[in-house]
Amino acid sequence: MKGHRYGGAVLALALTLGVSSRASAQQPATTPAVQPREVEQVREELTRLKTDFETLRRQYDERLQQLEQRLSQLGSGPLVLDPAPALASASAAATPAPQAPATVDQTAGAMPASSSRVFNPDTSVIGNFMGATGSHPEGAEPLMQLSEAEVSFQAVVDPYARADFFLSAGPQGLSVEEGYATFTALPKGLQLKVGKMRAQFGKVNTLHTHAMPTIDRPLVTQNLVGGEDGLSDAGVSLSKLIDNRFAFLEATGEVFTGNTDVFQSTQRSHPTFVGRLRSYRDISEDKNIDVGVSYAYGQTNVGDPAGLDLHKQLLGIDATFRYRPLRRAIYQRLNLRTELIWSRQLLPGAIETTAFGVYGLGEYQFARRWYIGARADRSARPLDGAIHDNGASVFLTFWPSEFAQVRTQYRYTSFAEGTKANELLFQVNFAIGAHGAHLF
Repeated sequence: MKGHRYGGAVLALALTLGVSSRASAQQPATTPAVQPREVEQVREELTRLKTDFETLRRQYDERLQQLEQRLSQLGSGPLVLDPAPALASASAAATPAPQAPATVDQTAGAMPASSSRVFNPDTSVIGNFMGATGSHPEGAEPLMQLSEAEVSFQAVVDPYARADFFLSAGPQGLSVEEGYATFTALPKGLQLKVGKMRAQFGKVNTLHTHAMPTIDRPLVTQNLVGGEDGLSDAGVSLSKLIDNRFAFLEATGEVFTGNTDVFQSTQRSHPTFVGRLRSYRDISEDKNIDVGVSYAYGQTNVGDPAGLDLHKQLLGIDATFRYRPLRRAIYQRLNLRTELIWSRQLLPGAIETTAFGVYGLGEYQFARRWYIGARADRSARPLDGAIHDNGASVFLTFWPSEFAQVRTQYRYTSFAEGTKANELLFQVNFAIGAHGAHLF
């Protein structure tokens, strides 16, 4: 590279002198003779140019040597500032001059500190502030409260696994909402999760509170699937994604301890089993549909005065339709969702009871930060499928930014006992830090 630079400079100088000489030779005979003083001035100028060129070349040589030295230091130790000019001349002397102590480059010194942050997990805190007013037969919701503060730690462990931990702090105390490791490099395209996690049963059960499209959860979730905590337990989950020409298929099988509000087993030999088959398909470039079938089987001592384990099953069907025009993706979208859940439980005396619940929800974005929606609910009680609770809600959501949302919701509920509730709910969600995306 140095040879090309010097060669180019010399060639340019030679061409300049050649053109000047040719121009002088083509002058007519009538041109006056050149004075000796002018020739001497040209020689002096040429000598000065040669001297300047040699100086520049020497400076470039020294600079290239310094850069090569700095590159070698980057790979072997702390970066050193440019050496003093005296070091260059001292290298040629018989007795080298003493060198000044090396000083650490502040920029290079900061590099190890910033690169060390790669080993720290992504951390975030999400606060969920809620308020409620109106009439409720049991006064279920307090006037105002910080219902939940979720702290998450998420990071890639190695090329073969990642870890996700979600701690939930609320009025009842601190608990581990989810904490699991995901192994992504298993044979045959399998994916394994180990830890405490929300079971892959339906849609709402998999969602954290801050990811819900409404302030509360549907009646069918509260009555049949455990409410806010839902089916969240310690266990293992194995899933596989199948891609074919018709749709994406995801099959999941899970085994849990059996320690939730829905499945409460008193024996280690009675775990809970959950299976789910999900299908996803693009209808067009701006429309898609997501359909899933879920099944859960386990034991429960709820409903037995003696506290003995009784068989219980849950069957769920969910469907989601999404519409998001590409040209107006930040201004307009539509989500429609429904879930149907059947519960079958054995009661003392070999009596079996069946309960059914369903909800339908629609959410529409009509401006860049504004959403409006409605939900209809109907659900039986798990121990008496003949009585039903009914409800309806309308809600309005405003997103000031991607880190906060403000939502208000009117909720009407007609309980099976004949009592009614009319409530106005208010919610503010705010987040700090990098929070990973949840399941789609």
